[in-house]
Amino acid sequence: MNKKNILVLASYAKSLTHFRGDFIADLIANDYNVFAASPEIDEKTHEELTALGAVPVEYSLQRSGLNPVKDLQSLWALRKLMKKHQIHIVFPYTIKPVIYGSLAARSLGIPVFSLITGLGYTFSGVSKKARTLQKVTQLLYRFALRKNKIVIFQNRDDYHLFLEKNILSPSQEYDIVDGSGVNLDRYPFREKTNDGKKVVFVFVARLIREKGVHLFVEAAKKLKPQFPEAEFHILGSSPKGSPSAIGNETLRKYHDEKIIVHHGRQSDIASYLQNSDVFVLPTFYREGVPRSILEALSVGMPIITTDAPGCRETILKAQNGFLVTPRSLEDLIEALTFFLTSPEKIVSMGLESRKLAEKKFDVKLINARLIELIES
Repeated sequence: MNKKNILVLASYAKSLTHFRGDFIADLIANDYNVFAASPEIDEKTHEELTALGAVPVEYSLQRSGLNPVKDLQSLWALRKLMKKHQIHIVFPYTIKPVIYGSLAARSLGIPVFSLITGLGYTFSGVSKKARTLQKVTQLLYRFALRKNKIVIFQNRDDYHLFLEKNILSPSQEYDIVDGSGVNLDRYPFREKTNDGKKVVFVFVARLIREKGVHLFVEAAKKLKPQFPEAEFHILGSSPKGSPSAIGNETLRKYHDEKIIVHHGRQSDIASYLQNSDVFVLPTFYREGVPRSILEALSVGMPIITTDAPGCRETILKAQNGFLVTPRSLEDLIEALTFFLTSPEKIVSMGLESRKLAEKKFDVKLINARLIELIES
């Protein structure tokens, strides 16, 4: 039997190794030739993909905004790439790769298994620009997805929204997987104790308002006077050009005032999680299932996040953490205060998080299901 050539199509090079590295490895172990495509693949990512056994491939793509000329160029570039490498299966994820990868593959008669990894800023409805982009994106999704073999979602809310907006028809094939999964060995369970003297909260995300970083900072400002030993750590950087980015100078000010501890962008997230107590992500961004939460679950941390699509799937109410109302500072402060006044709960609730990661979010389970869908 000849190996099939599968194209894993991304909009951001590092996501191919950080979010899809285990998936690519499992595809190769199942006798697929994997072509991993993204714009601007840096040397390190190229080496990592090659070490996995994949073939790195670059194509041009304007990651944000809508430019008909450039997007049409991306469509033709993808079509040319698929013909050149004799691709048999296309597996795109994130908005633009899904739309333009699906259209290019359809024109060549190549089956597409598309993964919707959350709806992001475009479907957040936080600004007039976002609402305009949503309308255009809905039309493009509707046209692009209608002939795909299957559309795979990471949470049920996104699937129902696609039905409600008539992006998908009820007769179209779909499936739901539990996020991108987490490598349980890469984020091992920690043996944690807490003496009650100090509780360390950690926030890991891009530093934009939609991720709730401003709420985390405001909560820290409110709680620090009452609980001076508490620590509020922030890992992440402000994306350039984002209108909702929280400026580094703002964070530096609160860091200097010892309200928060700002570490900036870090590559070794696992070590920071190992040395923290409670993971906090008060996001109102349209997530798939946040990878950062899955990593914290695997380490064995209680979670505070929002009762929103993609996030609510990670919480067993009052067992491993709390869901708070999106954008509610009052709810967030109440959840943080619970751990400040009941630090003995951190260990037992963290154990429940690890159990949930093992049962539901193990990357091996997720990848096995994805490969099963492709092969069926």
